[in-house]
This record gives sequence, C-alpha cells and structure tokens, in this order.
Amino acid sequence: MFKDIIVGVTPTGIDDYAVNAAAEFARKFEAKLYLTHVAGMEQGWGSIETLEPSGETDRIRNQLEEMYGEVLNGVQDAKISVVAGIPHSEILRLARNKNTDLIIMGPHTKEFEEKRSKMWGMAGSTLERVSQKARCPVMIVRKEVIHKEPLFENVLVATDFSEQAECAVSYGGQVARQYKANLIVTHVAESGATEAEILARLEKECAPRLQGVSSVSYLASLGKPAMEILRMAQQTKADLIIMAHHTREKDPDKAFLGSTVVQVALNSLCPTMSVNRYFDLRCGLMYDQTGQVVEVESEAVV
Repeated sequence: MFKDIIVGVTPTGIDDYAVNAAAEFARKFEAKLYLTHVAGMEQGWGSIETLEPSGETDRIRNQLEEMYGEVLNGVQDAKISVVAGIPHSEILRLARNKNTDLIIMGPHTKEFEEKRSKMWGMAGSTLERVSQKARCPVMIVRKEVIHKEPLFENVLVATDFSEQAECAVSYGGQVARQYKANLIVTHVAESGATEAEILARLEKECAPRLQGVSSVSYLASLGKPAMEILRMAQQTKADLIIMAHHTREKDPDKAFLGSTVVQVALNSLCPTMSVNRYFDLRCGLMYDQTGQVVEVESEAVV
C-alpha cells in the first residue's frame, strides 16, 4: 500500500512510537523509509548555515543511528538523514522529491505532555505546517501501534460533509478495500439535526463513494465532535481514524489543522490520519470507486 514513507523525528525520543510504526509499515510493504530530522530551530536561525560545516548534523545523525538502528533492522531500504533548515519546509521538500505516499509524525516537541494543546495551536508548528501542505496523508502516532494481521480491521472516518471531508471518506474506502476492513463513517452534530436525519444524509452522500467496500456502517451522534469521535473509536475498536485536516478554509495553504482533528489526534489510542485535498490516493494497490484494482505508475517530482 505504501511505497515511500517519511518519518519526522527529533533526538528527544518523543517520536519513538512514530518511528516504530514507520519501520513496521516499511517492513510489511517493502517500502523505502526516510527517517528525517531537520536541525536549525533549536540552535537559532543564524546558525543554520553553519550546522553542516561544524559537524553538528553528523553528530545528530550518529545519535539517531544509535537510537533507532535496532528498530530499523529488517527494513530493506532505510535512510537516516539530518539536514539543516526549517523543519516543515525540508520535510515537504523531501516528500515532493521522493513522491512520498505517507508521512508519519509524532507530537514533535519536548513539552508535548505539558503543553500539547498550546503546541498544536501554534501557527508555526512543524506538524501543523506539514499537514497543511502535504500532498499525501499524514499519520499522527502518539501511542504504540499494535501490529497484527490484517493491519487494519476497523477504520473510522469522521466527516462534516465538507468538500475536504470527501477526501477522507474516499481514502477510508481505499483502506477498507485494501484490508477488507470494516468501515465506519460518522458525523457528529452539535445541534440542528436528529440522529435519523444524520444517518440518512451519511448514506446518501457517502454510499456512492464506497462501492466495493464489503462492510460499511454509519454512526450518528449529537455532542462535542472530538469527544464523540473518541468515544466511537473506542466503541468500534478502531485501528485507524481518518479525518480531513481542515474544513473551514477551502484553500489548504490558508487553513490550519482543525481543532477537532487536534483533540482527536492528541487523545486517540490509535493513529489518526490527516488527509488534505492534494492527495491523489497513490498506493501499491489502488482501487477505484467500484473496487477494481487500478495500476498506477508514479514518477518522482523534482
């Protein structure tokens, strides 16, 4: 399903779960894995151009090799790289050059446990910027991922019926077809609709996109979206939550990660996948809306 995976890391160890998940996906799909750290912000803007000549990038690379060398055992094609620059810009540059089909990230800050809500609210956070402009899904991993066969059995997709959320629903269908997983599509309304009305709309708008999915169910709820999505994820034993990374702003270059996605990603027991409108559903076995396999050849974008 995935052929080229990037996992963004720091030398703090806060991204261990993300690295473990990325390595397992790379082994399973025989994918290329790029474990990447971008140095510069911690040392200050003025020091970026001196990081490589000073040997600092080599020092950090050696540190990461010591930290994750054993984790990467069995990955056929893994590369640890440390580059100087602005983190989100360099990760996005690498993703374009390698035509990456998945970016995996952890909370990405030392103060995650104490200041996670504030960190996600920062307009300049690496995770927010990467999710904002990535052309592929961004998986956010904050807990250990249980690796089993099949990898995903229950996939929960949350939609608010926006144009952007259609991408999440379509991608959820792709994943469900790939793994023959149970697909649960949900919408949470804070007010203004009954559960019966929501269910009717879910089936009407989503069913045409989910042809070929063997098991689809719809859930409606009233309340606070993040809390209800987390509750339904536990109730359905979801292995993966898929959501649009923004909804209010139609232009991905102007939109930031929505507060609902933030709260879900930072509290979910399973990975949360953020999808934006640029994603073209490229994967090793891609399925069209009827469930038929589509052969896709991709070339790296230089």
